Order: sequence, then C-alpha cells, then structure tokens
Amino acid sequence: MRRILILDDEIAVLNALRRTLRAAFPDEAIEIETFDEPENAVLRAGVQDFDVVISDYRMPGLNGADVLQLMKGLQPDAVRIVVSATTAFGDIIAAVNRAEVFRYLAKPWQQEELIATVREAFVRRDSRVRARLEQPAAQMPDLRAGRQHPPSHQIELEELEVEEPGMTRVDWDEHGNIRLY
Repeated sequence: MRRILILDDEIAVLNALRRTLRAAFPDEAIEIETFDEPENAVLRAGVQDFDVVISDYRMPGLNGADVLQLMKGLQPDAVRIVVSATTAFGDIIAAVNRAEVFRYLAKPWQQEELIATVREAFVRRDSRVRARLEQPAAQMPDLRAGRQHPPSHQIELEELEVEEPGMTRVDWDEHGNIRLY
C-alpha cells in the first residue's frame, strides 16, 4: 500500500490535493493522510512510514522547509515535495537544498503535473528502498579479492563527480545551510 502525507494550513487545499490524488489513483491501494498543523504531521511521521510527503511552504509555526527537514531525518526514503504559492524563490531553493526536496510545484498547481510528480516520486521511493536493501550485500567482504565492494550510492557519487567536478563536495554550516564561496 502506498502512503501519502499532505500538510497545508488551508483545509480547502488539503481537500483539493486529496481529491485530485484519489481520482488519479483509483485502482491502486493508496492511503492519504492530511494535516493542517505541522507538529501533528511530524508526530505522525514518527510512527507511520510514508512513501511521499507533500507540504506547503508558508505556514504558521514550523514552515515547510523545517517540516521537510525533520521528515528527512525521520524517514529518509520518503520523497519530499513542496506545493506553495510563495514567490520567495531564494527560500524555496534553500528548502530544496536543506531538506532534499524532490520537486517544487507552484500553487495553483496543474493537475497533470501533480499526478506525474507523485508517480515519479513513487518510482524514486522504490529505487531508494531497493538501493538501501541492496547496500548490505554490496558491502559484504569479497573473500577472493580480500577487499570490500563500495556501496552502490558511492559508485553513483563517484560517477557524478567525474561528470560534474565538485558537485559532491558541499560545504555545510552548523545550521545545515550550504556555504557558497
């Protein structure tokens, strides 16, 4: 069963997102939980795994970036999406970097784009879980060669570094922000 957590301080937005996703996935086993308070969403994520977390950015109390960063720590395999009307793109970029947000969708969203993004998020989630499950086998000692194989994510990082030098070496400050020089 797929599980989606949706967080927005506007009940009408929660209902619209839920309605759109239910209509898009009628034959699939999907459970959608909605929250209008960030703290309750985070508490729920502490006891229930989710495949996808969709959050507004601007909310009273914790903002979407804070929530998604907490979600990243609680559920690293969950794919995080921001749906927001904010035009503060500097803030959104910081949220994307800090919480490793998969996509940003502007309000009002296009239904086709939302549905396609959630489908891609399911594929990404499955890939993350598969990679994590395969990781212990990849780190098993190779008794014939007397060495260990690097995990698959390490190989991907090395390939990315070859394509884009410096891409994998990020300097973070004590607050989780990327330092630019």
